[in-house]
Amino acid sequence: MTDAPSADAPIAFLKGHGTENDFVIVPDPDGRLELSAGDVARLCDRRAGIGADGLLRVVRSAAHPEAAALAAEAEWFMDYRNSDGSIAEMCGNGVRVFARYLQRTGRAGAGDLDIATRAGVRHVHIGKDGADGTPGDVTVAMGPAELPGGAVNIGVDGRTWPAVHISMGNPHAVAFVDDLDDAGDLLRAPAVSPGSAYPNGTNVEFVVDRGPAHVAMRVHERGSGETRSCGTGACAVMVAAARRDGLDPTATGQPVTYTVDVPGGRLVITERADGEIEMTGPAVILAEGTIDPAWLAGSGR
Repeated sequence: MTDAPSADAPIAFLKGHGTENDFVIVPDPDGRLELSAGDVARLCDRRAGIGADGLLRVVRSAAHPEAAALAAEAEWFMDYRNSDGSIAEMCGNGVRVFARYLQRTGRAGAGDLDIATRAGVRHVHIGKDGADGTPGDVTVAMGPAELPGGAVNIGVDGRTWPAVHISMGNPHAVAFVDDLDDAGDLLRAPAVSPGSAYPNGTNVEFVVDRGPAHVAMRVHERGSGETRSCGTGACAVMVAAARRDGLDPTATGQPVTYTVDVPGGRLVITERADGEIEMTGPAVILAEGTIDPAWLAGSGR
């Protein structure tokens, strides 16, 4: 990266959410800002910081060593961090909010654009605003799901359920339960076995049926705890539900769409005949301001 900005320069930020999965957005086009895991955790702290499930740093792909090879495909790289400061491969709700930020700042308009992530380039479509000015929903091509197979179980408070191991660029364990309250408070990560299935930890989704092609979920996100929504998790849930229901678009040639309710709203997930998973939902930018660098450095407490 290039040299960091002056230590006493205010740091711009925005706040946004996608189905109430919320993010601190830090514009850093030229990749000059160094944010440690501790910095990210302080910013995401809900009592002593701005508060968020994660942080989106907006960097030109060419300016970030992890994304430079993708610069010809996507101008912008989403440097996503969990609320504890750890790095994550992907965040589906985050991509939608990232796209909305680009639209808000005139770097993108309604229509198609590509965004680089650690899980590869994601193709995005920003819908046109409604007649009443309501921002159009954002659709993200999330890539195909991978189902590594193998028996996986998750456990909460002495109870266990079989789970489906699914990767959406990041890992998921999806379990169908009788009641979403079965997940407990989700303050701590559910037990997952065998641990070798997820050497770097995993996101865990608990799912119930609401109707035909309609499910609801709760999620413990790796590095963040329970969140109001998880885009990659909703995609994993859709695939797990479709396979449970005997539906596989790659085998039949017919796309399948499920509605997935999350605590923070609703997402619509489609699996196409070519295996591509498309996620559609809202994205909102609600505030912007500046961060006091003295506070971030710990001297302004």
